[in-house]
Amino acid sequence: MDMNRIRARIEQMRGELLQLQSQDGAWRLCFDSGTMPDSYFIIILRMLGYKQEEVLIGQLASRIMSRQLPSGAWKIYPDEEDGNLDATAEAYFALLSSGYVNKQDTRMQLAKQFILSKGGLSKIRSLLTQALFSAAGQAIWPKSMRIPLQVFFSEHGIGIDLFSLSGHARVHIVPIIMLANNQYVERSNAMPDLSDLFAGSSKRFENDSPWIAALATLVGSLGLSELLPLESPSPEDKAVQFLFDRLEPDGTLLTYTTATMFMILALRMLGYSPTSPMIHRMVNGIRSVMCSNHHVQIASSEVWDTAMLVHALRKAGVNPTSTALENAGIYLRQRQQSQIGDWAIRNPGTPAGGWGFSNVNTLYPDVDDTTAALRAIRPYSSRSPQLQADWQRGLNWVLTMRNDNGGWPAFEREGSRLPIAFFAFDGAKDIAVDPSTVDLTSRTLQFLGQELGMNAGNSWVESSIRWVLSQQETNGSWFGRWGITYIHGTSAALQGLTAVGIADDHPAVKKGVNWLLEVQNEDGGWGESCISDKVRRYVPLNSSTPSQTAWALDGLTAALNKPNSALERGVEALLQSLDRHDWTYTYPTGGALPGSVYVHYASNNYIWPLLALSNIWLKYS
Repeated sequence: MDMNRIRARIEQMRGELLQLQSQDGAWRLCFDSGTMPDSYFIIILRMLGYKQEEVLIGQLASRIMSRQLPSGAWKIYPDEEDGNLDATAEAYFALLSSGYVNKQDTRMQLAKQFILSKGGLSKIRSLLTQALFSAAGQAIWPKSMRIPLQVFFSEHGIGIDLFSLSGHARVHIVPIIMLANNQYVERSNAMPDLSDLFAGSSKRFENDSPWIAALATLVGSLGLSELLPLESPSPEDKAVQFLFDRLEPDGTLLTYTTATMFMILALRMLGYSPTSPMIHRMVNGIRSVMCSNHHVQIASSEVWDTAMLVHALRKAGVNPTSTALENAGIYLRQRQQSQIGDWAIRNPGTPAGGWGFSNVNTLYPDVDDTTAALRAIRPYSSRSPQLQADWQRGLNWVLTMRNDNGGWPAFEREGSRLPIAFFAFDGAKDIAVDPSTVDLTSRTLQFLGQELGMNAGNSWVESSIRWVLSQQETNGSWFGRWGITYIHGTSAALQGLTAVGIADDHPAVKKGVNWLLEVQNEDGGWGESCISDKVRRYVPLNSSTPSQTAWALDGLTAALNKPNSALERGVEALLQSLDRHDWTYTYPTGGALPGSVYVHYASNNYIWPLLALSNIWLKYS
């Protein structure tokens, strides 16, 4: 293993990152979630009749067209078989709405053939896409979405706890239910008629759950508004207030652009003009969450990228007192949250103190970003009593967010659950609830072990260790929710367990190491398909990616006292993959909504390789 070459690459990446830093201390790298949010935004802008956005619509359309395959389809990850029906339907609708292509265009003809070959629009399964097509008058609103608002917003105890859902599910589902109940349609002359994309005469979606639709019909037929005393404010007023209470300062709904788009439609339904200041503010909020390559991000990742890159750069030898890291520290300190959010419902009495994912995020902190930010600003926390108090407030928030089972969730402590079948859309199990996950729990343990010296001798930590150990698969791997997938989870578990004192000869650690070695590619690297995330079993990509190779190397480095030949081959593969700017360099290794949305973090090709190489240098040189 050539340590000089490793050191040279570390120095090269350090230099590149310092050049990429923004003046305010943040790193702003693209969070590429595919063409879905681009397609949605074109459709929303056409619904609003925003003629002033023609340049933007053209830019978005060009990006969407650049992602089309020769077959006419669009994919959500490169090795997806054939193509993706939902993504293709979204892109087809958006491009025709843009006016930059028409139905006779060869590319649109190919897209149409692909959609019909998959059974037509009735086979679309994404909740959001179904709702958007219904709101645009292209399909009939599913009965399963027509849930009376009294179910969630009644004072009379008849409802279902809305806060059983994850925060990101809530802010999408509430405006959609409002629209569905009113069967709202916003038509635009710029939009095509997609009737010819339904296989039969019906414009209904095939997965409109019969029992949910029957339940919604039954509840509606009870005439709740007549049987129950009038409520003031009404359930609809409460739903609207629910949305307004979660608007961020930049005009986005809890920082999610897709949720913001559905809120815009809900406000249109309530009579807001397209030219109203509120809708302008929300459109501008969506625009503010765009990459420089004219891509609408579902959310932006400045806080995460900045905190993790500070960590990686410090590992690589950059002094915390350097101007670059000082500025990053100031940026992060300014983004610690002080407002009480929905997380306090199941964590009452805890002062706010967490960090969120995005640049303008004041209401929706998460555990992963908070531990990353706490680690990044720790060198500065002792400079004043106020900084120390703020740091302790953030730490307290993390510690109190742990679930009763010993694991950590992303955004909110675990509460009662709705039956997953209540929502009949793809990925409902992962998006509707926010359970403990191995990757977040293990990264929290790693933070507690490395930064605070906590270990398995502490009974409180021991319960979290036991939970992580209980989640190991029989083959030795762990499932990771927020990265792809078993490589991600296994690496995180090995690093977290060893950081709190689990020995490298512990059976679980040895099994995890052996599993990583078993799935190593012939070129020495690692690569896992997004298919793993959907089918819940390891599926090899048969190519190596930089971030997944780095994850595996970090897991091995944490568990091996000295490098072996597999690790040395992995280092060589990582160095080669960083120079190979092909599809593997941008393969999506971030998990979002299994089966529907996968993410390529541009920062992943810096954070994880730099950490892996630096850890190898520090441990073995």
